[in-house]
Amino acid sequence: MSTPRATLILVRHGQSQWNLENRFTGWWDVDLTEQGVAEATAAGALLADKGLLPDVAFTSLQTRAIKTLHLALEACGRLWIPETKDWRLNERHYGGLTGLDKQQTRDRHGDEQVHIWRRSFDVPPPMLEAGGEFDLAADPRYAGIAVPGAESLKLTIERVLPYYESDILPVLAAGRTVIVSAHGNSLRALVKHLSAISDEEISELEIPTGQPIVFEFGADMAPGPRYYLKDR
Repeated sequence: MSTPRATLILVRHGQSQWNLENRFTGWWDVDLTEQGVAEATAAGALLADKGLLPDVAFTSLQTRAIKTLHLALEACGRLWIPETKDWRLNERHYGGLTGLDKQQTRDRHGDEQVHIWRRSFDVPPPMLEAGGEFDLAADPRYAGIAVPGAESLKLTIERVLPYYESDILPVLAAGRTVIVSAHGNSLRALVKHLSAISDEEISELEIPTGQPIVFEFGADMAPGPRYYLKDR
């Protein structure tokens, strides 16, 4: 696709503190590590180096994605572009697993069960306990939103994809270069749709932190094959 009509750049947030600590994070708000800051800045420098400069931005309501977006945009001289934050780009909600150490959870429940919770398409983790430490019902950023108790990838797709189609796709259709800074599972939802990946195969897809993934769209707004910007 030599002359794309529009371009979509997907960036998973840089390493977070709970990525480093190997804990289930989901909707809980954690910050970037020093490595995460470096990854986000490097993503923006790569955009500048490749001459792929976004002019519209979307991100979640979570600090790690917002900071990644801002660091990347600053590094490519685009901190001024319009930006929209929306909860529907949040990470998948890990429910009752939130905050747990992943290895300790494997030791307790077995590798197979944890793999099902993490990677199955339609099996959610255990529900989050209402009123517990990680209950976000009183978080002001989610006022008026029915915060889920747990989500499978299927449920995550059911909120991400309609938002993509109603809010992001029209911007792309106008011929813009759009950057989305989000999370492993919300981005897996988009990649699954845009690359027509099956329910069975999506469990094997890994989205690395801080590595821009690019889709180019033709005049018919059909997405071309995805690629990592570092490989171009």
